[in-house]
Formats: sequence, structure tokens, C-alpha cells
Amino acid sequence: MHRLLLLGCLWLLTAPPVSSIFQRPTGSPAPPRLQYLLEPLHSTVHTQRGATATLPCVLRALPRNYRVKWSKVEPANYGENIIIITNGLYHKNYGPLSPRVHLRHSHRYDASLTISDVALEDEGRYRCQLVNGLEDESVSLTLHLEGVVFPYQPSNGRYKFNYHEAKRACEQQDSRLATYQQLYKAWTEGLDWCNAGWILDGTVHYPIINSREPCGGRLLLPGVRTYGTRDKQKDRFDAFCFTSALQGSQVYFIRGHLNFKEAGQACRNHGAAIAKVGQLYSAWKFSQLDRCDGGWLADGSVRYPITTPRQRCGGLPDPGVRSFGFPSKELRAYGTYCFVGK
Repeated sequence: MHRLLLLGCLWLLTAPPVSSIFQRPTGSPAPPRLQYLLEPLHSTVHTQRGATATLPCVLRALPRNYRVKWSKVEPANYGENIIIITNGLYHKNYGPLSPRVHLRHSHRYDASLTISDVALEDEGRYRCQLVNGLEDESVSLTLHLEGVVFPYQPSNGRYKFNYHEAKRACEQQDSRLATYQQLYKAWTEGLDWCNAGWILDGTVHYPIINSREPCGGRLLLPGVRTYGTRDKQKDRFDAFCFTSALQGSQVYFIRGHLNFKEAGQACRNHGAAIAKVGQLYSAWKFSQLDRCDGGWLADGSVRYPITTPRQRCGGLPDPGVRSFGFPSKELRAYGTYCFVGK
């Protein structure tokens, strides 16, 4: 009996503490808990173009000699662009967002970032970082704009853009190159396009709903097909552009038999401008613009938006913006779509 008691005491002295017996396995440490920053209730902030949006970042305590740094994560160059730095008393703005951002500062613990007149390029991921020596912490938030993705190619045919030309072409049509997430979402909503196009991060893709021979073959499953990263200077493809509704804007149609020059003048006579491709797509998507009439647009193309498909409006079964391509600008056969901004 004494021998058993002695062995039991030796085991208790040499055994690991109970807490260590049930420790998390090596290689999967518990995520560090935030000490100074509050976890945001919602990691995604939804907004509209032209609106004012606030990305929340609130401290639970104020450490000594701290700074808060806001930055935007840029997928195109895999970097972060600093937007604003504050120490609670003073702040400094940086970069192109500088004129449109400020700290909400509704109380001494509030370091939330407010963006006014939200633009297309503002969408994306943001980081609020507390800089405090060895105890740096950060929270990530996403600013999301409801929008529409559309394929775009110039008047001289498909596969004419290098990356920089594709980026510029989208911007000229009141849009920007789409992100992969935007293109993927558009595919889930029915975007089916057989021509490959650039997206914002410099990769090339095309979305397929209906598998077919000219688009990778019938045996491949539907999906967003990828060409991967390509040479931004030498390789040439189409573009996938993203645009969003602009508060207070309107697109409308003027009937007539106009050539391109007359179409532009007709819009100006009404205090408007001839609409860009992105503006027509936005009106189709968010204002349910539905017309069976081909109309000139600013790039010299002729298109018309259909929300209720019908036999005499192209005969296609799905809603969309139909295109007549780029007819001669001297042809007097179409009306025009005009745009009025806020």
C-alpha cells in the first residue's frame, strides 16, 4: 500500500498540468485576440456611387504613443496605399483619396474612416491598423458597390487591348476594369461571354454558362475560364468593365434618324451628353431601362437595353444590352441615348 501511494505521489509531481494535457495541437495556434480594436459588427459596408460611406474602426482603449493607419489594399499591384494616419490629436491624409476622406471621430475612441462622393475605384478592401510597437493590431473591411460587369471591345475588333489600353477603355466608358470577385459574381448571375478579357489584377478570363465548342469545348463544365497572368504590354485581349449606379443620374432615349454627330447634338440640345456604354448598362441594370430602339453611344457604337425579352427585340431569351456594333458614323438610321448627371 505504501509503495502504491509513493508511486501515485511521484506521478502527480511529474505529470504535466491538466491545462497542458488539453492544449491545442502544435501548428494550429489560437488566433490572437484584439486588445485595443473592436471587431466590427459587419465586415462589409454597402454603398452607392456618389454617396457617403463610413468604414468603422473603434478602439476599446487608448494605448500610449499609438497611431491608427488606414490603407487600401490594391489587387492590381499587390500593395497597400496609405490613406490617413492619426495619433488621436492630429492626422495627415495621403494619396488620391485625400480630398474625399476624413475621420468620423464621433468620440475619443472613434477612428472610423468616412469617404464622401464614393467613386468606382473606391470599392475594395481597407485596413485599419493600430500601430503600437509590438502590439500592432488591424481589422479589415470591404467597401462594396452594387454594380454590373460588361465585356468591351473597340470598333476595330476583338483582342486589341493590352492591359493598359483595356484599363483606359473602361475608364472612358464610365467604368473600370472588373475585379475577379465582380466577374465571378456576374457569371453566377448569367454572364456568358466567349472572348477572353483583362481584369483589374492583370489576369485574363472569360465566363461561360453554356459550354460549347468554340469556348473550350462541350465537355468542360461551366465556369470562369482563366488564361492566368499575361504580359501587360504585349498580350492583347478584350476587357471586362465594372460600373455602378450614380445617384441622381438618368439615361433616356431620343427617337430619330440621326448620324453620330447629330446624335451628340441632339443630347446637347436637351442639356445632356451622349451616353457612354457603362452608363447605358447601369441604366439597364438599376433603372430597368427597356427599349427596342437602337441608339448611338459616345464610343460610336449602337446598342439598346432589354429587360423584358421579346421576339421582335432581338429574339434572345435573356435580358441584356444588345449591340449593333460600330456602324458608319454617317449612317442616319438610329436615335440616341443621352445621359444627365447630378
